[in-house]
Amino acid sequence: MTDDDLKSLFEGVDRIEPGEEARARARQAALAAFAGKNAQVPQGNVTPLRPTPSSNPLDGNGRSRMNMSKRQWLMGGAASAAVVVLAVSVVMKIGNPPFEPRSVLPVASEGTAPKPAPPEEARRDQQAQLAKRQAENAAAEREAVAGLAKGQAMADSVSQEMGSVASAPAPTIAQPRPSAPQASRKMVAAAPPSSAPVLAEVSPPAQYQEVGRDRFEAVDSSPVKSVATEPVSTFSVDVDTASYSFVRRQLNQGVLPQKDAVRLEEMLNYFDYDYPLPDSRETPFKATVTVADSPWKPGNKLLHIGIRGYELPRAQHPASNLVFLLDVSGSMNSPDKLPLVKQSMGLLLSQLQPSDTVSIVVYAGAAGTVLEPTPANEKQKILAALDRLSAGGSTAGGEGIQLAYQLARSSFKKDAVNRVILATDGDFNVGITSNAELQGFIERQRDEGIYLSVLGFGQGNYHDQLMQALAQNGNGVAAYIDTLGEAQKLLVDEASSTLFPIAKDVKLQLEFNPQTVSEYRLLGYETRALKQEDFNNDKVDAGDIGAGHRVTAIYEITPAGAASGLLEPSRYQPQQPAAEGHASEYGFLKIRYKLPEESSSRLITTPIPVDGGELSARMARETAFATAVAGFAELLKGGQYSGNWSYQDAIKLANSNKGEDLYGYRSEFVQLVRKAEVAAAMK
Repeated sequence: MTDDDLKSLFEGVDRIEPGEEARARARQAALAAFAGKNAQVPQGNVTPLRPTPSSNPLDGNGRSRMNMSKRQWLMGGAASAAVVVLAVSVVMKIGNPPFEPRSVLPVASEGTAPKPAPPEEARRDQQAQLAKRQAENAAAEREAVAGLAKGQAMADSVSQEMGSVASAPAPTIAQPRPSAPQASRKMVAAAPPSSAPVLAEVSPPAQYQEVGRDRFEAVDSSPVKSVATEPVSTFSVDVDTASYSFVRRQLNQGVLPQKDAVRLEEMLNYFDYDYPLPDSRETPFKATVTVADSPWKPGNKLLHIGIRGYELPRAQHPASNLVFLLDVSGSMNSPDKLPLVKQSMGLLLSQLQPSDTVSIVVYAGAAGTVLEPTPANEKQKILAALDRLSAGGSTAGGEGIQLAYQLARSSFKKDAVNRVILATDGDFNVGITSNAELQGFIERQRDEGIYLSVLGFGQGNYHDQLMQALAQNGNGVAAYIDTLGEAQKLLVDEASSTLFPIAKDVKLQLEFNPQTVSEYRLLGYETRALKQEDFNNDKVDAGDIGAGHRVTAIYEITPAGAASGLLEPSRYQPQQPAAEGHASEYGFLKIRYKLPEESSSRLITTPIPVDGGELSARMARETAFATAVAGFAELLKGGQYSGNWSYQDAIKLANSNKGEDLYGYRSEFVQLVRKAEVAAAMK
């Protein structure tokens, strides 16, 4: 028989419509089958468990998944950062259950469906369950609000419980689907893992570190000045190098330093230039002046002043009475702070003579003497005292300085170097609380023959401005040590210049010739500017130069008549002609200084010729490299006066003038310029 034959046989049969009783029985059977399916968990179901609207919103007892237990409410409340918002949202969710989508009923056959419950009995059961659910919801709401109000007090204990919950593995689609009660519990427990990392992040770290509190003095760059109105420039020498080391650290971390951290003169003076040596200790340094074209401003000239101090042979080193004043406060608890301090002091010990003395004073919550004056030949005793130091407590810097100077006075040596060496991150907050009072105290000690040098460490609390002021008032250097290599450079390779001064109160004054120069600008030295009358006043303090120190200063000048000037000529101020016979000079340089044991100053003078002749290859190289460093510093400060000069220009100029570069410092500089270029491009 074919399909067509069957079709023809059924076409004549009358259709039978189902009655209302049959329809009701089918619906009741389907409902009963659906309830039975949810009461018995299917085995081996690997359907992914996802909290979507299509998921079953009821557990095995008919309760909404929002009806959480008291314990779960308290855990959720303590974990939330927005307690009030969470409380409101919980109340809203309890009072307004989420939309429950209608499930598609399975088709049940009459032969297999269980006997349905009577309609009246089913209605009474539903009403009883609804009343029970509402009562439980109201109780949970009251408990949740009360728990949230006490959340802060219970945060510690709850966070521990949440940590254990967070460690439980989350279900994956490869696991069997849990029953409805299990699914409800797992979805409640899924919230804490997203909150648990937040609690872990705000826990105090084991290592003290504060970020973003480095302090630098805000100083505007030196302006362009007219020779017609201000022909004289006066400033104190500066041999500090802290700025370069700090800038290097920032660039090595991939960020540009803040502009106030860039002091051009300290960038320049970080490097040793091959200037001519002085002839004798009686004239402790020699000035070398060169003039070259400005690479960033055609028409302008760069006037370089280079000074090199007399180098003392080791046999002529004076005796030393050193007091290590070490910060062991809580802010020094970092690998680049106290541990590096101890290593640095150990390096310095290797440069001392057996008859030198060393004392150690520490300060934190209170100041104390760790080591009484001890001969340097007892190296193991000194190293053991250093090794016992650990960081902790607040900072009593003022008290520590007072105690350090007391020890220095108790072991004071005439005709020797009596110096306190302060090693700190600069976080002074108790002790002598007034900076002016602290600086005045250091000045008085300086006048009695005890000097102060400051070594900065770390970042986050670095108080550069105060440390610079203390070193200047104490006739010492301010340096920043970011690596053990920098400690080697400062305290070993340059120990003589760091410890032994050959001249003090060194001042420079340059008078420009208005016949040959119309404008000038001193690059850097903003914090070292002096009044014109300070130059001849021996009571005015200025910088010191140590044995073998190099000092570099650069003026950018605009020759008279050049179109590269920035200042408009005065309408009413008459141009004063230069004195006859000096048309061949750009200016006249004067240097005033005192020998370490003297109180009256001496004077060195030299004219600056317009035609200085061709530079030697050595001086041309040194001048060019110093120009690259100065230009780089100008770029870091914003490039206000450097025109279109770029990082690539600095790289090319420095690369071609590195010279011998015995320790690799100039090669390192080139790499820092590259890093600055990358960091600037990422801003």
